[in-house]
Amino acid sequence: MSEDPGSGEAGAARVIAGRYRLLGPLGEGGMGTVWRARDDTLGREVAVKEVRAPAGLPTSEVERMYARLEREAWAAARVSHRNVVTVYDVATQDGRPWVAMELVRGLSLSDLLDAEGPLPPRRAAHIGAEVVSALRAAHEAGVLHRDVKPGNVLIANDGRIVLTDFGIATVEGSSALTMTGEVVGSPEFLAPERALGRTPGPESDLWSLGVLLYTAVEGRSPFRQDTPLSTLRAVVDEAFPAPRRAGALAPVIEGLLRKDPAERLPADAAERELRLVGAGGTPRADPASASPAPAPAPARTSWQRTPPAPVPVSPPPEPGTTYSPAADTTRTERPRRSLAVLLAGVVVLLLALGALTYALLNRDDGSAGSKGGGHAAGSASGGASASPSRSSGSGSPSGGGGKAGAGGGHSATPRQSVRVGVAAVRGSYSGTCPPPGSAAPAFRATFTVGRVPVDVEYRWVTASGESSDPGWKTLSFASGGSRTKSADHAETGYTDGATLHNEVHVEVRGPVRVTSNSVSYAVTCATASPTSTTSPSPSPSPSS
Repeated sequence: MSEDPGSGEAGAARVIAGRYRLLGPLGEGGMGTVWRARDDTLGREVAVKEVRAPAGLPTSEVERMYARLEREAWAAARVSHRNVVTVYDVATQDGRPWVAMELVRGLSLSDLLDAEGPLPPRRAAHIGAEVVSALRAAHEAGVLHRDVKPGNVLIANDGRIVLTDFGIATVEGSSALTMTGEVVGSPEFLAPERALGRTPGPESDLWSLGVLLYTAVEGRSPFRQDTPLSTLRAVVDEAFPAPRRAGALAPVIEGLLRKDPAERLPADAAERELRLVGAGGTPRADPASASPAPAPAPARTSWQRTPPAPVPVSPPPEPGTTYSPAADTTRTERPRRSLAVLLAGVVVLLLALGALTYALLNRDDGSAGSKGGGHAAGSASGGASASPSRSSGSGSPSGGGGKAGAGGGHSATPRQSVRVGVAAVRGSYSGTCPPPGSAAPAFRATFTVGRVPVDVEYRWVTASGESSDPGWKTLSFASGGSRTKSADHAETGYTDGATLHNEVHVEVRGPVRVTSNSVSYAVTCATASPTSTTSPSPSPSPSS
């Protein structure tokens, strides 16, 4: 986390509770600032958390906020574990509580994901195993974290994984300090039972861990939508998109992200499977698929589904005996079961035909269900979008399609897509070199996205290598704004005394990967450029 020099200078002269000398800010959070400080009594550096109540907040709300902070310190202090941040002291200054805790030098998981992108499954599994170990210790102490997310997982410089910020934790037996109906925590990491206002349990923290693991390997949250309300609806009603990069971690994520808390993967099993994946092993896809041993089967955990019992088969009657229907019920049971399956299949087929007929009769221009020119998401088979290609100039993330029409007529949010095409504004240049930016070959890239808001990361690339304006750039599409924007670019590269033939295109790496068409251009130098010890710097490209 970067330090704010202004805040650091203002806080450097402050001493809290007569011993904690503030040195500089470590980061800002929803409840205030975390400072790097020196404990003058023990001569060591610590982290001190400060709470600043928003201006105009009623006194009752301020007191409630301070009580929550004190509860954070109390909850964290009850948990003694190497993967949980250590709380040293709770001091009072200016009528407010300040929490002194262990200073962990390193990065948060969210910072790591921003810097490096999605993690390999083995590394994500190692981090997840340490986090679930911390959660098990907290749950055994009667503490629920309630805000497990990448921003609250620290990766120390020595490799230690630390779960921090118990600021909204609850302790079994304590009275609730939140108002009725208030949502506490990050919506996209909230468990379905909490989104529905039900009493949370340890399983709720495990759901948040599943979302964290999905985000770590896929680089995006499985339930994030445009608004907190639509995000909560997706958490409750929608299935998460099938992970593409999870590898051996996929069964663990699936076990943690089960809507019913009773069927969720327990903490001990989650830690065991995560350590197995972290060591390079492969967990079984579903414990219910394992063959039972001849010895008595172990007790079934709540998250395992019971396999159907085998159907007994009666031996054929002995020669010369009289067949009795009452003596052989299994022979009639199979035809009945087959008939039931056949009837169910016929009903499903009729419903599908009816839905298809309705859709054909009610479509108007062939784009029903789409919005603003985007593609309708989801189908009966969860169809994946087309893969990006250089010739098409468009792309969208692969994965399972959303559900449409389920749960009372809710429409699925369309998946993001990006289309980009390049056209020449000036295709050639002839004259003295280097060519000036106002006369050099110029191009315009037109970007169209499936939905807004979104930031598109792109760069210009030539066939011979880097363009005259190298590096990745960002084109922002604001919420409620146009889904189409353009960016201009000029190529000022040349070859002395010759004609340079080249071509240029655009590469997009986020939110999806896609490559545009290529456009050829030529630069002819009429006279050689004057000799110089330094190469002429390229002209900046015009802004969009």
